[in-house]
Amino acid sequence: MTRATTASPRNWKTPKISVLGGLILGILLLLTCLVYSVTLGAAEIPINKILESFISFDGSYEHLIIQTVRLPRSLIAILVGAALAVSGALMQGLTRNPLADPGILGIESGAALAVVATIFVFGSSSLSVLTIVALLGAAATAILVYCLGSLGKGGATPLNLTVAGAALTALISSLTTAILIVSQRTLEEIRFWLAGSLSGRDVNILVQVLPFVAIGLVIAFAVSRQITTMSLGEDVAKSLGQQTGWIKIVTAISVILLAGSSVAMAGPIGFIGLIVPHIIRFFIKTDYRWILPYSAVVGATLLLIADVAARILLKPQELPVGVMTALIGAPFFVYLAKSKVKK
Repeated sequence: MTRATTASPRNWKTPKISVLGGLILGILLLLTCLVYSVTLGAAEIPINKILESFISFDGSYEHLIIQTVRLPRSLIAILVGAALAVSGALMQGLTRNPLADPGILGIESGAALAVVATIFVFGSSSLSVLTIVALLGAAATAILVYCLGSLGKGGATPLNLTVAGAALTALISSLTTAILIVSQRTLEEIRFWLAGSLSGRDVNILVQVLPFVAIGLVIAFAVSRQITTMSLGEDVAKSLGQQTGWIKIVTAISVILLAGSSVAMAGPIGFIGLIVPHIIRFFIKTDYRWILPYSAVVGATLLLIADVAARILLKPQELPVGVMTALIGAPFFVYLAKSKVKK
């Protein structure tokens, strides 16, 4: 029996002061990036005007731009980044699959297909309807990936889940492309969204989707201790009295809420859920009571920085933020596939 399988949650010692200090520094960095993000835009607005819009809002053009366009967009980037990173950490901890990610396992693609199909059949729908549809699509895809992965030799192993997710993602992407080829109207409505974009997102989107993300995060943090135990293996978790069936169901609900809500807000943005948990575990190791909050902060910061880069790289034109995350995430995925799966 390996050392990992004999470990007990009581033996995990984390230097709480230093880890808490790191989390605080991460939050300060996130706030700094938020301020810089709000200053960016077609109109040059000095920092004093930005501060005035919060202290003494007067309804002027500059104040309206900040409050209704730039700030909501930046807050949505923070929300989406945190949701994707936490959902990726949950999936990797629960399945012990280093390649688990809402995008790679097809959950984001399933949510996107559900949204595209709804717009194709019923025309433009309200955001609340599309959010529910995205959640249902994410749930259906998660179930299919798990079932397909369980059919392989050895059951739902990390490799089987990854292969099943990749195959299902290819199928779903083909179906999505077929719908867009048939319907030019649907393509015109959501082509920028499909690449993963924060452009044009306003406070209404933030308000409508926020409850789903908040519930998903609360559930995730509530089961963080159990996920730490599950990351050692299901047999170890059962021997420690863990109700593994219920933990899987509750965690799946959290992942679906987080990933589905993210797709509804900004389209399918890949690799945030893959990269961030690995970065965090380089420092935190196995304690998900710290991995999850760190993932939320680092994921939010990373997506906010990616959005800033997408806006200034080809200024005045703007790239979809999903393109920026793919440029970083694709090489990282290849590295993980070579170094982790072979083990």
